[in-house]
Amino acid sequence: MAGKKPASIHAGHRQRTKEEFLARGLDGLPAHRVLELLLFYAIPQGDVNPLAHRLAERFGSLQGVFHATYEQLLEVEGIGPNTAVLLQLVPAVAARYLAESASFDGQVVDTWQLRELLAPLFFGQRSELAYLVCMDGKNKVLATRKLGEGVVDAVNIASRKVLEAALGCNASRVVLAHNHVSGVAFWSQADVDTTLRLKRLLEQADILLLDHLIMAGGDMVSMAESGLLRARE
Repeated sequence: MAGKKPASIHAGHRQRTKEEFLARGLDGLPAHRVLELLLFYAIPQGDVNPLAHRLAERFGSLQGVFHATYEQLLEVEGIGPNTAVLLQLVPAVAARYLAESASFDGQVVDTWQLRELLAPLFFGQRSELAYLVCMDGKNKVLATRKLGEGVVDAVNIASRKVLEAALGCNASRVVLAHNHVSGVAFWSQADVDTTLRLKRLLEQADILLLDHLIMAGGDMVSMAESGLLRARE
């Protein structure tokens, strides 16, 4: 019919993308396609594909987008407050889901149970954090205390703070844990030195440092299992 506007090449794209997700999940979808799906719900109309590409290119990956601060997101052309809040909400909801779906029952039998306990605390974090898991003599978790924020040796994990956290819980055994936002679950020499210093300090109060765990993404390494807690003894 004369004068009829031709259909846009993007007509039906949103619905097709949603149906594709429902049929096979996110498997095989590149970062910008996943971001498109999210952007549909923050930006009800229009083509969000260019914006999804800008986000992926600016931050390098989905993880980079979800680690970006609210202010950093707003610097991207096309991102408004609603969209920035949605992208901040995704990792926060995921962390809550991990915490609520954990099957950990409080008694530590192996290292991987500690991973289940600690993973929600580190999920989506943009800075390095340190925690102390306090347990009784039967490895029952009494409390998990945040010790500081920043690189472990830079924070210096103040000796007094560690001791106060352990004694405040009446702990007999503790596990130190921190994350590497670099994505590499491996210790530095500073990590080892700090761990051995704290181990000696805690022993003076009859508290055993069982392990120091380093978390990065979905990976975890144990200093105890690597034999590092026996170093220089």
